[in-house]
Amino acid sequence: MNPWNETHIPDLSGRIAVVTGANTGLGFETARALAEHGATVVLACRDTDRAAAAADRIARTAPDAAIDIQALDLAALGSIRLAAEAIRGRYAHIDLLINNAGVTGLSGTTADGFEIQFGINHLGHFALTGLLLERLLSAPAARVVTVSSIGHRFGRIRPEAPAESSGNAYAKSKLANLLFTHELDRRLAHTPASALAAHPGGASTEVFRYSPAVFRLPNLAIARLFGRTPAMGALPTLRAATDPKAVGGQYFGPCGLFEIQGYPEVVKASAHAHDRERQRGLWEASEALTGVRFGEVISSRGR
Repeated sequence: MNPWNETHIPDLSGRIAVVTGANTGLGFETARALAEHGATVVLACRDTDRAAAAADRIARTAPDAAIDIQALDLAALGSIRLAAEAIRGRYAHIDLLINNAGVTGLSGTTADGFEIQFGINHLGHFALTGLLLERLLSAPAARVVTVSSIGHRFGRIRPEAPAESSGNAYAKSKLANLLFTHELDRRLAHTPASALAAHPGGASTEVFRYSPAVFRLPNLAIARLFGRTPAMGALPTLRAATDPKAVGGQYFGPCGLFEIQGYPEVVKASAHAHDRERQRGLWEASEALTGVRFGEVISSRGR
C-alpha cells in the first residue's frame, strides 16, 4: 500500500475549513492542500497582508479555490472573539477547524496576561474552538485538529495548578494541546463532531523563528537533513483532518525514526497526555481563564 500522502485526500467540495497561522509553513501547506481538493478555506492569521500573499500563492496552483481571510491574533482574547463572530457571520457551518498556529522561544505575556506560549498555543485555540463550536456542530461530521509536537513529552502540567508557569513553556503548551484534544473529544462523544491531534515531526518551518540560535539552528538542520519540508510536515495534520478512517482522539505523526521523518500514521502520546485528571483540570482552568464555556453548546446539539 502506498504511504498516505496528498493524493489520498478525498474531494472536499462544499466543506468549510478554518486554518490558523495559514500564511506560512505548516499552516500554509495545510490550507493549500485543502483548497486544492475543493474546500473553502479561511486563512485565520494575525498579519492579513501575509495572508493575502498566501492566498495569491494558493491561487497559482488552485485557480478555482475559494479562499477567505480573517484577522486573528491568538494572543488577544478580544481579537479571538471578533474573529469568531466574523466567521460565524459568514458561514452557517464549519467542517474543519485546524488549530495550527504556534510559537516557541518567545518570552512575556499575552494581552490578557497569560504566559505567551501557553496563551497562544493552547488558550487562544481553546477559546477559538469554543467560540466556533456551534458552527462546528452544525456540520455533518466536523473535525477539530490541533497541532502538537514531539516536544510535548517534555511538558509537565500539575493537575492542581494546570495554568501555572513552570519549566519548559513550549513543551507545556504542546502537552496542553493533547490534553485539550482528548478532553474535547470525550465531551463531543454524543455529537457529530470529533477532535484529533497531529505533529509534524522535524519540519523546517518558522515556528522556531523567535528561538535562540543554539536551539533554532539544530532543529532546522535536523529538519533539512531528513528532508522534512513544510509540505511533508503538514501531512499528519491533513490525514487527521481528511482521512475517512480517522476517528476522534487519534494522534497522527511521522512513522519513521523517532517520529522525525516518514509518512503519517497513528502515533502514541505520552502518558501525561492521557491523564484524565490533568485533562479535566486543564479544561476547567482554561474555561476560567478565557471565559469561554462549551457545555451549553454541546448539550444543546448532542445526538
